[in-house]
Amino acid sequence: MTPLHAKLTRDLWRMKGQAIAIGLVIAIGVAMQVMMTGLVLSLTETRNAYYDRYRLADVFAPLARAPERVAETLARIDGVAQVETRITGMALVDIAGRDLPVSARTLSLPEHGAPRLNDILLTAGRMIDRSRPEEILLLDGFAAANGLRPGDRIRTTMNGARRSLLIVGTAQSPEFLYTTAPGEFVPDDARFGVIWMNRSVLAAAYDLEGAFNEALVSLTRNAREEAVLDAIDRVLSPFGGPGAYGLADQFSNRFVSEEIAGLEVSSTGVPPIFLAVAAFLLYIVISRLVQSEREEIGLMKAFGYRNGEVGWHYMQLVLTIALGGALLGCLLGIAAGRAMIPVYTTYYKFPFLLFRLEPASFLTGIATSVFVASIGGLFVLRRIFRLAPAEAMRPPTPPDYSRTGRFGAGLSQWLDQPSRMVLRRITRQPGRMAGAVFGIAAGMGLSLGMLTIYEGFDVALDRTFNVIDRSDATVTFAYPASDKTILELARMDGITLAEPVRQVPVVFRNGRLDHQGAITGLAPGAHLFRALDANEQPIALPERGVVLSTALASILALEPGDPVTVEVREGSQPVLTVPVTGIADSLMGSPAYMDLAALNRLLGEPGRVSGAYLAVDPDRQASVHAALKDMPVVAGVSLRTEALAAFQTIMDSGAGSIRYVMGFMAFIITFGIVYNAARVAQAERSRDLASLRVIGFHTGETAFVLLGELAVVVLAALPLGILIGRSLSSGIAAGFSTELYQIPVIFAPQAQGLAIAVVVAAALLSGWLVKRDIDRADMIEALKTRE
Repeated sequence: MTPLHAKLTRDLWRMKGQAIAIGLVIAIGVAMQVMMTGLVLSLTETRNAYYDRYRLADVFAPLARAPERVAETLARIDGVAQVETRITGMALVDIAGRDLPVSARTLSLPEHGAPRLNDILLTAGRMIDRSRPEEILLLDGFAAANGLRPGDRIRTTMNGARRSLLIVGTAQSPEFLYTTAPGEFVPDDARFGVIWMNRSVLAAAYDLEGAFNEALVSLTRNAREEAVLDAIDRVLSPFGGPGAYGLADQFSNRFVSEEIAGLEVSSTGVPPIFLAVAAFLLYIVISRLVQSEREEIGLMKAFGYRNGEVGWHYMQLVLTIALGGALLGCLLGIAAGRAMIPVYTTYYKFPFLLFRLEPASFLTGIATSVFVASIGGLFVLRRIFRLAPAEAMRPPTPPDYSRTGRFGAGLSQWLDQPSRMVLRRITRQPGRMAGAVFGIAAGMGLSLGMLTIYEGFDVALDRTFNVIDRSDATVTFAYPASDKTILELARMDGITLAEPVRQVPVVFRNGRLDHQGAITGLAPGAHLFRALDANEQPIALPERGVVLSTALASILALEPGDPVTVEVREGSQPVLTVPVTGIADSLMGSPAYMDLAALNRLLGEPGRVSGAYLAVDPDRQASVHAALKDMPVVAGVSLRTEALAAFQTIMDSGAGSIRYVMGFMAFIITFGIVYNAARVAQAERSRDLASLRVIGFHTGETAFVLLGELAVVVLAALPLGILIGRSLSSGIAAGFSTELYQIPVIFAPQAQGLAIAVVVAAALLSGWLVKRDIDRADMIEALKTRE
């Protein structure tokens, strides 16, 4: 071991506390990047492999009814590789222990062989016997959530007829990675399922013998999707086709892709913030360390070491800390990514999901840490290397404090000697103090940014399920029904209020921008479900025009007064141009609202509704639920309390759960910054503190000189930390927001108070650790010049 290597080892051991703290801060930034980029890669490759292995269709074309021969016409369209027809419908399922029936989608299986498109994965039991009409397969997640298994029977209502069905197996499908009940955005395995049955049985149930009501299409490699969609629409339009759509607009795939896109945004935007703070901290520590070893550098040069050898010695110190932290971050990122995999296999119904590593994330994290650390070291060494050995071995020229003497002079007469020493240190070295203040403020800003996101998630829940939606239950009809159905509901014993709603699937277009969504028609003066403005005040829906949500207006780049083209995807499918009359503040989905009568008037279908919001007497819920079961028109019933619980689960799973990981890491970084600020100050003033002990200061008075400086720095960092946290919050919120939900930026006093408490707690703990070392310090050894 060379003398320089021995010195390197001694230096690392001497500053082991600082080195470990800095390494952990770097490790956290690298771990975030490795974990999130790994999750993006894992989800993307797993999704693509699952789609390919089970032949998920490229195009979905629902319709009312078409004879089977139409499939041959579809197969002749240029760009179409394969066509599969099927029958689909909705059913209600009676589950033991539940007052309300749950919704299920029914799908046909071919009479012979496996589906050519949208194949299924059998997870338990066996495939159905085509000769036994009562046998079914059930969606695996739905069966597990309701305690159902092969051999059990369930009672269903399909097209108004009750049936007893035998479960012979459970299955998964790439078509149903994300499933929700009709009219909802939030998945809940217990409240929505999928049933696969023999095609002939479903054809009889829905009166579709010799016909189909959905076509699945796969495309050739060079096909133009838009041209194929137009051709399919021309073929199916006479048969009640609302419009074919591609895989990008398929409900399940759209939300999976949205989750991946959100993770990708977070992985490119959030980890660099952590790495930047870590790099800044490392720069401060290394620059002060090198500056404090000015005499040692001169001594090494006097013994004949060249500038390159001395510089490489300090670079080795920097690289050891940076590389150690980066490598630890890679390991932590792998562990955290693997720990997140079960969350996604539960949240999205992937049959398999392996955590894949992104090599670029390792290289980026390591290279960034090393590069920034090296730049900081070189910047400081450049000034010292210009000194001759004899000059470097002398203490630096005392700085001129003559101009700072007046500052605080009036305050000094009211302070004791230790307090005056703290004041002089701060006023005479404002640059160093400013660096420490900014470092602590940056750590606090990260913590406050994450705490603000926590508050935003809570506000999104409260506003959606307590302010916008104030109903007890939502009823969805199997088809647009007469508004007299609302009167029947209102007359039911136990229902205190029933308000109509109509959901119309549409495609919004503004130039080249488009969005597949729906228009919600609400009755004037609606009380149970309302469109609200940014001040949470109800918006009076006009007799003409549409009110867009903030998210939808942003997607389409529209403002009040602009026209928007609306392509209706049901009934006669008119293409309408309506003005945007307002913007609603919605934090769930991307809805659009119209006056119910005005919407029906535009569609030429007066007096039609597709559902209702209900207020139910709590003492008569059971009788209301029983009555709703017996209504053939009802396709589904959802309770607001259950939807709230499901949404809470969603926000605590998937990308939403990562906010807790990021918050924990932000708190660690905050502590690391405060601890390093205290350690650096202690290292710089070790001789001064020992001198104070020699001349008679008690240990408490000596510690006060150092800890008082830390207290002033921390207090000065608090307001700056709040400003930084406010700036970071918007970017972090945008990274977490998806089409399913938008996270508002809420600067709650409790979040700011908790962020301040985190910094103060970190300062107290760091101060205690530093004071413990001061009490243990050897005065004689501290006064010696290190060799």
